[in-house]
Amino acid sequence: MTLPRIATLIPTLIAGVVWVITLALAISRKDYPVALFHGGLGALVFVLSALFPVVGAIGSLVLIIIMLASYRIVREYARGVAFRLGRIRSLLEPGVTVIMPFGIDQVRIVDVRTFTIDVPKQEVITKDNVPVIVDAVVYFNVFDPVLAVTRVADYVESTSLLGQTTLRSILGQHELDDLLSKRDELNQVLREILDHATDPWGIKVTMVEVKSIELPDAMKRAMARQAEAERERRAKIIASEGELQASQKLAEAAQVMAYQPISVQLRFLQTLSEIATEQNSTIVFPIPIELLHIFEASARKKE
Repeated sequence: MTLPRIATLIPTLIAGVVWVITLALAISRKDYPVALFHGGLGALVFVLSALFPVVGAIGSLVLIIIMLASYRIVREYARGVAFRLGRIRSLLEPGVTVIMPFGIDQVRIVDVRTFTIDVPKQEVITKDNVPVIVDAVVYFNVFDPVLAVTRVADYVESTSLLGQTTLRSILGQHELDDLLSKRDELNQVLREILDHATDPWGIKVTMVEVKSIELPDAMKRAMARQAEAERERRAKIIASEGELQASQKLAEAAQVMAYQPISVQLRFLQTLSEIATEQNSTIVFPIPIELLHIFEASARKKE
C-alpha cells in the first residue's frame, strides 16, 4: 500500500470512528431520524471513499466537521429544548446528545437552578396614605423548560417586572402598621400571587422577602414620639400599680398591728437597729405621747 493511499485512508478511518459514536449516541437517545440522517450521510461518504479515494478523503473531513458540529453538551443544572424545523422536538436531558446539522435542529439551553431577582425599590402609597419605599427579593426556578421558552420571551425579565407591579399593588392595600408588623404574612401573599401568575410560564416562585421599608423622616420622628409616649404611659401604669399594691400591703399590716399593739414596739426597735447600721450621726428617737402625759401629771403634783 502506497503512502498516498494511506494518507487518504486516515481521514476515512477517523470519520468511521466518529460516525459509529454518533450513531450510538443517537440510538441511545432513541432519536432515530438523527441516526438515519447521519447514517445515510456517512454511508455516502464511505462509498465515495471506496470509489474515489481522494474525493472520499475530502468528504471524510467534511463528515467529521459536520458530525462534531452536531454534538451538544447539556450540563447537569440545565435542560435543552430542541426545535426541529421550528417545532419542538424534545427536551434534552443532561449529557452529550446529537442533533441534525445545517440549522435543521436548534437547541435552547435553559438553566433550572434557583434564580434571585433583586426587585428595584418601589414607592408605595399605603392604605392610610403614607408614602414608603419598599425593596424586595424574589427567588424562583424553572420547572418546565418548554413553557419557559415558548410562552415568554425572557422569563427572568418578565418575572422581575411582574414582581415590581405586584409589590406596589398588594402593599398599597395595607396600612403602614401592617407593613411593619405583618411582614411574614405579606411575604406569603406575594409569593402565592407571583407563583400563580408565573405558573403558565413554567416558573415556580419559591420565596418572596421584603428586605426593607423606608419611611419619610417626618414619619420616623412621629413614630419615635409615639413610642416614647407609649413607654411613658407604661411606666406610669406600672408605678401606679406598685403604689396600689404597696398601699394594700400597708393596710393589711395596719390591721395586724391593731390586733397586736406590741408589734408596733417591735417594729420601732427594728427601725432603730436599721438606722444604727447606716453610720448616721443623728438618730431621731420618737417618744410616745403617753409618756408626755405622765411628765405633765408629775409636774402638776410638784406645784
